[in-house]
Amino acid sequence: MGDTAITKTTTAGPANAAGPATTTGLATTAGPVATTGSRMPVPVPSHPSDPSRPANPSAAPKASSGALPAAAEPASGIPSGDGIPSGLDTPSSPGIPSADGNPSRPGTPPRPGTPSAAGAAPASPLPAARRAMGSGRAGDGAEPAGPEGKGQSAAARPGRADGEPDGSADAATAAPHDPCAHGFLPERPPVRSLIGTWTRLDAMARAAAIAPDREAAVALVERAHRADELAALRQRVSRLSLRNAEAAAMRIAVIAVSCGWCGIDPQAPAAREVADEAFLDLWAAIAHRIDHDQFVALPTLALHNWAPERKPRRHIPIDQLARTETLVPIVRWAPEGQPLSRLDRLMLAATRLEAHGIWLFRLAETLAGRSPDDSSTPTALRRLVRVQHALRAQLLAEVAELSAAPATPQQRAVLGALAGQGALEPPVLQAADAVLGIGARRMREGRRQLLRRHLPAQHRAWLSAMDRHCAPVRTLAHRGGPDAAVYREAQESLIALRRTYTALVQAAARPTTAPLTKAA
Repeated sequence: MGDTAITKTTTAGPANAAGPATTTGLATTAGPVATTGSRMPVPVPSHPSDPSRPANPSAAPKASSGALPAAAEPASGIPSGDGIPSGLDTPSSPGIPSADGNPSRPGTPPRPGTPSAAGAAPASPLPAARRAMGSGRAGDGAEPAGPEGKGQSAAARPGRADGEPDGSADAATAAPHDPCAHGFLPERPPVRSLIGTWTRLDAMARAAAIAPDREAAVALVERAHRADELAALRQRVSRLSLRNAEAAAMRIAVIAVSCGWCGIDPQAPAAREVADEAFLDLWAAIAHRIDHDQFVALPTLALHNWAPERKPRRHIPIDQLARTETLVPIVRWAPEGQPLSRLDRLMLAATRLEAHGIWLFRLAETLAGRSPDDSSTPTALRRLVRVQHALRAQLLAEVAELSAAPATPQQRAVLGALAGQGALEPPVLQAADAVLGIGARRMREGRRQLLRRHLPAQHRAWLSAMDRHCAPVRTLAHRGGPDAAVYREAQESLIALRRTYTALVQAAARPTTAPLTKAA
């Protein structure tokens, strides 16, 4: 009878449980052997995908007649040690699976990089506006881990300029673009110099800008390819913040136009036959990082290639900084120690034109959605005429200084290539055209989009919105009366402004054997 009682008690546990086997009488159980009348829970193997489910339902412990219900099971996969008395072995609830599928012990903080075990959604590293809009790019949020970024401060990590951390520029540009703040100028002054491995690109751009001809510039790129410098930069593109990626894009644009590659698509198969393959890979990676394919144009070459000659004593808005301070180019088209070339002065003049045209963007926002019969519409149009007259006077003042500057055949070739691609159109003139609908001549929709392709996506979106919202104002062109006369005066002032800018471009390209293609 004694043997029979022991057999009935011990067979209450699972017969096929995993773990060290101990034989007592006629039954085999896992772990410590339970004596007669013992209520110690027996561990049950958990399901691989759900710790709360047993691997074998038939192996679940069954209470025998006369035995009390089993207590709460211990955490799956964590059996009690053999050296711990059963009376001190506190039962615990099944572990909550973490992101990698492993259960976590209650009271234990989750490992770094895994979601909280409490089941709440982890806090997003993006700001609220960025979360609403989405990350935009699949590779922007996760920075690849590498030996350069480990254990280094933000100021010492390669690919950063001026000690800027990774997410600052992305967070600053996450909000929708507001041209009323600073027009199409960058939100912060451009990066003066890159650091780390990117100093190679900086030096290459400065050398290509002062190359005597295209062959010398192409030789610089091929030399960097043979030294594996371009491949090393290509691997580090994803580590750049957005602000530093735009600075790298400006230097890529300088090299591309110096080599005569401004009109090619870096991802097109035919481009491999014309340009260096490693440089095209770096070019395409930078274009993907800033989400802008056609960036080799004046908006990048001018608006991201300037800096104040002296640092201002206090913080001022960027448009006021570009208007009031003496500007110098970051990458000079003229050698150091020599006067600025015509190409340098043309790019700085385009930057100052954008800074002075900030009021044009604000007036465009005022006119957006207004009815042509609104009393404020002719007032805004008169102010628009005054702004365009002021911009034309500024360009006329630039002509004399630019004409006296030196120029080389290579610089004139760069201007001719950019003008032939329609890549010398200032963004502020495109904003005026979006409001008034006419420039130096009536442009078809295809022509308008051809000029806008050199702008970032958010700037193109703003111009398209102005096309729609200012359509009621443009109906004044088919009316009569004093309001329609003010509208036609605004159109005429825009035509005069475009012609003055075209004369400035022609003065920068003079002398030339063939007439330069008009930029407008």
